[in-house]
Amino acid sequence: MTAIDKEKIQIYPAITSHSSREVTPFWRDKYEKDARKYWDIFYKRHQDKFFKDRHYLDKEWGHYFNVQNNQKFVVLEIGCGVGNTIFPLVSTYPNIFVHACDFSKRAVGLVKAHKEFTEDKVNAFICDVTSDDLTQNILPFSVDIVTMVFMLSAVSPEKMCLVIKNIRKILKPNGRVLLRDYAFGDLAQERLTSKDQKIGESFYVRGDGTRVFYFSVDFLTNLFIENGFYTEEVDVCCKQVENRSLELVMDRRWIQAVFSNTRPDYVKSKKEEDILTPEGNDKNVNHSTATDMSESIIQLFDVSPSIDELIEFRLRDSYFKIKVLGREHQHTCKSTGLMLWESARLMSTLLYENPSIVAGKTVLELGCGSAGICSMVATRSAEFVVSTDGDTETLDLLKLNIVANLEPDQHNKMIVKELVWGNKEHIAAIKDLRNNEGGFEMIIGTDVTYVPEAITPLFETARELISDSEVNAETKPALILCHMQRRVDEETIISTARQFGFKLSDIWYVHGTPAHSGGIIDSWFIQLDSSHDHLLRNTPFNIMYFQVFK
Repeated sequence: MTAIDKEKIQIYPAITSHSSREVTPFWRDKYEKDARKYWDIFYKRHQDKFFKDRHYLDKEWGHYFNVQNNQKFVVLEIGCGVGNTIFPLVSTYPNIFVHACDFSKRAVGLVKAHKEFTEDKVNAFICDVTSDDLTQNILPFSVDIVTMVFMLSAVSPEKMCLVIKNIRKILKPNGRVLLRDYAFGDLAQERLTSKDQKIGESFYVRGDGTRVFYFSVDFLTNLFIENGFYTEEVDVCCKQVENRSLELVMDRRWIQAVFSNTRPDYVKSKKEEDILTPEGNDKNVNHSTATDMSESIIQLFDVSPSIDELIEFRLRDSYFKIKVLGREHQHTCKSTGLMLWESARLMSTLLYENPSIVAGKTVLELGCGSAGICSMVATRSAEFVVSTDGDTETLDLLKLNIVANLEPDQHNKMIVKELVWGNKEHIAAIKDLRNNEGGFEMIIGTDVTYVPEAITPLFETARELISDSEVNAETKPALILCHMQRRVDEETIISTARQFGFKLSDIWYVHGTPAHSGGIIDSWFIQLDSSHDHLLRNTPFNIMYFQVFK
């Protein structure tokens, strides 16, 4: 008897003279409890020989992975198995970085043993996405695409919503989920039904103890919609397989869908009216140029979340305790400002280590969020700082964080004001703070470029509020934008900036690739030591330095 035979788990007949045609509660619970064990045995038995590499993904979804300007693109493959999805992607798209997770330790081991596996391209880790927080291994809001290929069907239906909520924590605004899985009416479902291996509605156990769910369009779309996503595409595909010797024609069916966490401009689906948005078609949207950034994240359910999470952030000899929205609510909240974004951590670190950036200057922060960390650091050397955001709840929390983290003598150097970009009254109120002495000498924005509709009002507002003073090149007013690379491409940002009189003087990318060696931004990183590496590792940061041209 081989080791595999010894480890084989017997699947007992589910039906008895006293039972229904579903498995007994005892075995239903056992399949759930031992799910990881069954998949570990599966991969021990089959190694990497069972599934074929999914090269068809390039044909089906290639346009989602094509990235211009050599920008880094981050993908998460959930239920990666032995890498049949991730390695075709890595070999096809050179700018991709893939996070790959599976709850089978043996599967992840096989991924790491793959001949094409390299840590600079793939981060493989063990994770049960129904219970383990993805942010323990992946930075929040850092993933462009999540792929789920024949994965969600292996999860108990009652736990599928936990997977979707977990995904929202790491997906960027305008991020997408690409899903392919088994569809209701597939031949295999009919076979499992006839063998009395049903666990629940559309949910079955196979002969090796692994489980499978068969999706209908309604079930799948409702699952994502109820958890804050929008449906861009959904189709059921059918292929007939013929067994000529038995004169049988058999149907293989699978469902393929694309979901977005931001309302799409269009929906390509057979049920457009029904699955466009959680709220249905919104015909009362105000399309004025005034853009409130808080509207960019989907508002789910009628929840009144508590502000109950404290983030501790250290900058050399300074220690900040920032109160933010609890992590369990961050990704279902209307406002994007109630959390501390990674780009704000980076920019505040640069300001701390290079006080000359804002020394003696008047500083304006756009979209500061409730943390306001860049503004608080800037108060150490700036003349004074105005910290702005378009969400009043965010500003209320910011005021509490200022009191908790700044010394009393610094409070007078920091002013908090509401500013919805493009709003003339708000802009006029900000100008009044300068007492007709001109605009601001330094404007800073972190992670404020991820919504396409916000780019024009962003630069329109910045141009209204930036100083026209030109004492010398070193003190010439500037606009600094620091962000993780998202759906708004670099060229759109630069061209829009040019329309409002800004020129790009310098640019810096995540791996320290400046527009020119020895540039303005490049010099800021000289002061950073290895303790700051965690801010840059596998995170597609981009810093742009704009100045006004005449």
